[in-house]
Amino acid sequence: MAALMIQGCGSDVGKSTLVAGLCRLFANRGLRVRPFKPQNMSNNAAVTLDGGEIGRAQALQALACRTPATVHMNPVLLKPQSDVGAQVVVRGVVDRTMSARDFQGRKAGLLGLAVESYRSLQREADLLLVEGAGSPAETNLRAGDIANMGFAHAADLPVALVGDIDRGHVIAALVGAHTVLAPADRDRIQGFLINKFRGDPTLFDAGRREIAARTGWRDLGMAPWLAAARHLPAEDAVVLERGGAATSGRVTVIVPMLSRIANFDDFDPLRREPGVDLRFLPPGEAVPGDADLIVLPGTKSTLADLAFLRDQGWDIDILAHVRRGGRVLGICGGLQMLGRRIADPDGIDGAPGAAAGLGLLDIETAMTGSKTLRPVDGDLVGGGAFAGYEIHVGVTTGPGLGRPLLRHADGSPGGAISADGRVAGAYVHGLFDRAGARAALLRPFGLRSEGGDQADHVDRMLDALAAGLEQSLDIAALERIAGL
Repeated sequence: MAALMIQGCGSDVGKSTLVAGLCRLFANRGLRVRPFKPQNMSNNAAVTLDGGEIGRAQALQALACRTPATVHMNPVLLKPQSDVGAQVVVRGVVDRTMSARDFQGRKAGLLGLAVESYRSLQREADLLLVEGAGSPAETNLRAGDIANMGFAHAADLPVALVGDIDRGHVIAALVGAHTVLAPADRDRIQGFLINKFRGDPTLFDAGRREIAARTGWRDLGMAPWLAAARHLPAEDAVVLERGGAATSGRVTVIVPMLSRIANFDDFDPLRREPGVDLRFLPPGEAVPGDADLIVLPGTKSTLADLAFLRDQGWDIDILAHVRRGGRVLGICGGLQMLGRRIADPDGIDGAPGAAAGLGLLDIETAMTGSKTLRPVDGDLVGGGAFAGYEIHVGVTTGPGLGRPLLRHADGSPGGAISADGRVAGAYVHGLFDRAGARAALLRPFGLRSEGGDQADHVDRMLDALAAGLEQSLDIAALERIAGL
């Protein structure tokens, strides 16, 4: 069975996108391809058919392989709840919450479990494409490592190292990694890739020759800045901090950037609607008075982000928006915030506590019971089919649920709508993905949806990404390194 591990000179150098593109490229050649990432850190998670959760990037990579996502594709997932601690998810199930320091002592014990998951995928694949996390050059994290070279040695994997030329100093990044890596780790690397190049690629020919000369690693090609990559779901919230291309739609949709925002790819379909001006509102800025719709997104820690929302003064802005006749939609944690009260006495979703919600829906939430992880589909009460997933803790009750936003395929109601119809919410992620549901949600603003289903769009972009990598990378060399 062939395999290749893609590691990077840092976070957000494009590893996830490259792996997704290569997954689709080799799947298009008729190979049974599987993605794998031993350890991921992200609050963007996806629900698998085997009843667990994994990083969103691995779910996208599974889609690129045209295979269902399983918990074995990302056996260890860290979901940050604070600046110093995270929820540890092991094979799709919440294990415990740990500080970063405590996890450093525990991660070596998870290596065997990660290798077992890898071996289980190995039995069903012709090719495994493995993604590292962060950078192997972070040598202070090498002891007990399961994300990069520690796993590469345990699974006996060849490695290709990625440098991001868009952020600059790519020669220093690659040559510097070669310098600081231990000899055994350095020898695992069979070549390097340059990612995100803009302009005439021949202008960096001398740079590529210098990297090869200084490291002895093979030049495996240079991927341009591919337009298709911008249309794929992002996993790291750093993309929101950078902002995006301005739009000029006549309906303004505002999404406050909560400190633990989760599953923000929910809003990707709105970017493709020419009538919608989608804006992620950064901390420190007031909700603009011209907002038509405010969407409270999902969050990893609802109580903490409710406090964060109030610290920004967004609660005052939201209530003023509603008084002016504006509309509000809450998704998952956003739904919980719209209610009258949230209680987490046992600290299931963060620090123990309770707080009043925004009081815009007649519901309340208690963070009790097991975590809900399930794919869902059905129809909005006002018409329009949806398909998505639920991933949350908490049980929501109250009279407001008597006015549901949607009905699941089994006939059960979901979500809530205020008596005046201007405030609504549901636990469903992916609510905008289906063209029918998106059209229904935009109809109150006098807009007609002009996009199709998000899944079809993403599938086309994966094919475009694969075609771009076919043209720019040395695929024959990657095949030889992987053992194909």
